[in-house]
Amino acid sequence: MKILAINPGSTSTKVALYNNDQMQWNDSIDYSREELEGFDTVLDQLELRRRDIEKILIQRNTSVSSLDAVVGRGGPFKALTGGTYIVNDVIISDIVEGRVQAEHISNIGSLLASDFALKADAPAYFVDPVSVDEFGPLAHYSGLPELPRRSLVHALNVKATARKAADKIGKPLDELNMVVAHLGGGISICPLEKGRIVDVNNANDSGPFSPERAGSLPVTGLMKLCFSGRYTLAELKKKVVGNGGLVAYLGVNDGRKVREMIEAGDKKAKEVFEALAYQIAKEIGAMGTVLKGNIDAIVLTGGMAHNDMLMGWVSERISFLAPIFYYPGENELEALALGALRVLKGEEEPKTYK
Repeated sequence: MKILAINPGSTSTKVALYNNDQMQWNDSIDYSREELEGFDTVLDQLELRRRDIEKILIQRNTSVSSLDAVVGRGGPFKALTGGTYIVNDVIISDIVEGRVQAEHISNIGSLLASDFALKADAPAYFVDPVSVDEFGPLAHYSGLPELPRRSLVHALNVKATARKAADKIGKPLDELNMVVAHLGGGISICPLEKGRIVDVNNANDSGPFSPERAGSLPVTGLMKLCFSGRYTLAELKKKVVGNGGLVAYLGVNDGRKVREMIEAGDKKAKEVFEALAYQIAKEIGAMGTVLKGNIDAIVLTGGMAHNDMLMGWVSERISFLAPIFYYPGENELEALALGALRVLKGEEEPKTYK
């Protein structure tokens, strides 16, 4: 089974060809922010990204007609349960007409998959989109009826790494309870009950601060800041998501640079990084209460899971809860391909977006 996986990001498009579960090649097209500033919407980038993928396929000597499936990253669509979905006319219409929760470059992943699948006369899929919502009714309460809690989560990597941990434990995912922490530019920490994401901190709204995001903030202080006259709405949004977290405290958004600062004797950098570990561990503990303490595993994944200094501080606070499994990186192309492969092999029924 030859599967083309497509993952559009804010400044790149990552593409890989899989033969069953084995990657044959992968490539990335990088874009400067200046290059993309000329596009008013993410949909306007569709033709540029399509042409660049076509160039990669030519360079890799890969014929579109040889593909058995094409799979693209799913975006913040309407609330959906997890799984592998067929890209159909309904989801295409919703994306094009803007019937999604947010404008995000991941929305065009399904459009790109559909374009290449049509040429290949093969099915197109998306897998575990950002809008996976498997909450029970209690998890949607916030404290104000006008502001229900929403599930926007790094579901693709969360579900994929949970499956890996389940394989290592030797039990089906739907028989296990886990807390999975995706630790990247945004942080998603979620309890999985029998494989379902039953709660999560929305990475833009709450939870730990991250390299670029502020996380949970003191509400009354934020209200005063909103009405201080110092910021426009756009400026304040950027301050909270983009210029928060490590950027706000230290001026950098890379944990590797923070570690270099610490090793050079920067005491402030050490305190901030320890505070990040403290908040991550505290959120993992809080999500453990959703599972009533019945936790088979804690899974740490995402780019920051490569940082052994940070992971050491997190682990010493949570190791009493459950065994810890480490899967550094995002592995999104692999997760996309394996999601499509499960359907192609008949191991999983594809879901229909309605």
